[in-house]
Amino acid sequence: MARNGSPASRNASLHVEEVELRGHIIDSLILPKVMDLILAHGGTFQIKRVTIGQAKYDPSYALIAVEAPDRDTLETIVAKLADHGAVPTSVQDCTLVQADLDGAFPEAFYSTTNQRTEVRLDGQWVPVADQEMDCGIRVDTAAKTARCVAMTDVRRGDAIVAGHSGVRVFPEQRPRDSQNFAFMESSVSTEKPKGAAIREIAQTLFETRAAGRKTLLVGGPAIVHTGSGASVQELIRRGYINVLFAGNALATHDIEQALFGTSLGVYLDHGGLAEAGHEHHLRAINRIRRAGGIRQAVESGMLRSGIMCECVRQGVDFVLAGSIRDDGPLPDVITDTMVAQQRMREKIREISFCLMIATTLHSIAVGNLLPAWVKVVCVDINPSTVIKLADRGSFQTVGLVTDVEPFLRVLIEELNAMEASGGTAKHQ
Repeated sequence: MARNGSPASRNASLHVEEVELRGHIIDSLILPKVMDLILAHGGTFQIKRVTIGQAKYDPSYALIAVEAPDRDTLETIVAKLADHGAVPTSVQDCTLVQADLDGAFPEAFYSTTNQRTEVRLDGQWVPVADQEMDCGIRVDTAAKTARCVAMTDVRRGDAIVAGHSGVRVFPEQRPRDSQNFAFMESSVSTEKPKGAAIREIAQTLFETRAAGRKTLLVGGPAIVHTGSGASVQELIRRGYINVLFAGNALATHDIEQALFGTSLGVYLDHGGLAEAGHEHHLRAINRIRRAGGIRQAVESGMLRSGIMCECVRQGVDFVLAGSIRDDGPLPDVITDTMVAQQRMREKIREISFCLMIATTLHSIAVGNLLPAWVKVVCVDINPSTVIKLADRGSFQTVGLVTDVEPFLRVLIEELNAMEASGGTAKHQ
């Protein structure tokens, strides 16, 4: 089986490398992606052998001869194919280069994806820990271990993987009967029934909690502005949210609402403006700073309600990352972005499901840190948020375009129905 080129065009001057693909390469469209990539980068190919799985769970296999007019083009193509799980048949150990200075990779370092990755050390394939996109791979040659490392964490003398040889990637694949997020045929659900989408999100939340796994909420201040804080508090109390990532704004306006009944100076119960309400967020920050922090304000009884109060009471970890535009900020806000990023990395290692609500910048930041096997749902009134996530490599993100308040209200209703029926959705 062959494509793009007659036998006469394939001559001794071509450089050839054979690669293998395994898994659900047909259902996940990996095989056509690989073929298109070869052609797009100036190569040709011969499919020398292909075996298609007959049953639902049977993997498929393809052996492909990649051809290119010169060695550099061939190496470029094979390197790009590696990100789709294509492994050269002539395997060799990964190449290690010592870092020559702190805070920078060697010039030819391997740049990671968010997909499961292994490196070959002394003839053995070793899994890479702490998988994350846009990092490098540091190897402990004595312990025979490998893990992703951010550029800023590199230290002189570290053994860093260089090039694509001896590295293989396992793309997330979709079996034929996969039902995960069945409402998604495209990455952004704009016109499809919202009820079905929310029902599946509720089912995932319910199953994640039942299995003892953790859910991360990445939240923006619109949660508070739309009067949806009570819904998030309920999710936290009932154990559906285990970790919260946010910025100074969500925490500040949540605390403002708890102390003054307003958000940005607007009363949430009737929509009227408070006298001198524009000062409320600053007064809220000031009170928390005087108390010493959010936890101290809760423990002293000064802060008695709200999302942040519920996090403290229920033992839900939170990371508040600051920005240049923050007022105050609250004392719990981490103003060093590198420190905030590292704290986020520590907290996401046990996350199985991530719910992103109404925050573009935090959603993109967290998407960059999450491995591909973590399910992600991004809920935003603006479809460009989830589009930006996908453009930056967080392709596992499911997008639901809707307002925050109706989404959370219906989500609670679906969870109530599931709990009442022992885990079955309200509507089937």
